[in-house]
Amino acid sequence: MIRFGKRAAVLTAAGVFSAITVMGCSSSIDTDAVVATVGGEDIPLGVANFYARMMQGQYETYYADMMGTTGEAMWTQPSSEDQTYEDSVKDSAMEVLQDLYLISQHASEYEVTLSEDEKDAIAEAAKQFDEDNSAEAKETVSGYRKDIEKYLELVTIQSKMDSKMKEGVDEEVSDEEAAQKAMQYVYFSYTSTDDSGAVTELTDEEKTALKEDAQTLADRVAAGEDITAVAEELGQTAYDVTFDSESTGPNEEVIAAVDAFETEGEVTDLIETDGGIYVAQLTSLLDREATDQEKTNIVEERRQEQYDSLLAQWREDTEIEVDEKVWGKVDFEDTGVTVITSETEESGEDTASE
Repeated sequence: MIRFGKRAAVLTAAGVFSAITVMGCSSSIDTDAVVATVGGEDIPLGVANFYARMMQGQYETYYADMMGTTGEAMWTQPSSEDQTYEDSVKDSAMEVLQDLYLISQHASEYEVTLSEDEKDAIAEAAKQFDEDNSAEAKETVSGYRKDIEKYLELVTIQSKMDSKMKEGVDEEVSDEEAAQKAMQYVYFSYTSTDDSGAVTELTDEEKTALKEDAQTLADRVAAGEDITAVAEELGQTAYDVTFDSESTGPNEEVIAAVDAFETEGEVTDLIETDGGIYVAQLTSLLDREATDQEKTNIVEERRQEQYDSLLAQWREDTEIEVDEKVWGKVDFEDTGVTVITSETEESGEDTASE
């Protein structure tokens, strides 16, 4: 088992597991081999293998069961027309590593450096990992001090660069740009679900009766009655939702119909779909809380777009090469990695077993 001790909090914060197990056979690799270069700076295979194994562990531990397969079988399954899951995850890992190196290379432009405390924490975390694990385990995931320290230096710099790279965007957003409306709607489903979870399609007669109920709701609400109260009387539920013209839920046709209203309180006609009937009422032309939240979302989108744009420009300006033969030595299929979550007591003692 590979585990991180109680003093390796920086590793956990950087996305490294508290403990992992490795299974199967794993051939020895040259951790100093150059797997890629970014602007003339080498990426050692040890750093790339360590990060790739961490990603592998996440997939095998958290996603394999969801996909109804085993870790080793998952990697040969197709994720697209021309890639297996192993290809896809390795491509993603390599792209992330390249981004980390690019960001590190531009850190001085933003006056970002590692503090002495951060350097000490990284060194201590790598030392703790080194002391806690066997030579065989460390060989599998390239869990050596120099590789872990480099990886942690990169992710620590990235975390400090994140806000710097997002600075300076326009934070002014008008109500018009962020406007969110509000509606209440009732959905009359053409199916019913029993206590065991079995779903049954309504008969034609039941659908006709349901449609009459929906029309009753629409008529009474249009006449001024409360949609929530009428829905409850009919055995239905009225849902609240905020939206704009680009929203897709609860239903695009419902969104379009309510968005076209100019007066609060207007009610749609019956909107019938394959699965049931919607009736909706516009309750606010400008929902203040939702609009303010959308302003926050828009500003954050601008920040992220600036971050992504900077990375894209740095990629365009930088020569990046990958040695596919060296990268091919990292094989997920024959070596499994499973994440183990260890509990740390308030006393600070690590309860993970070896």
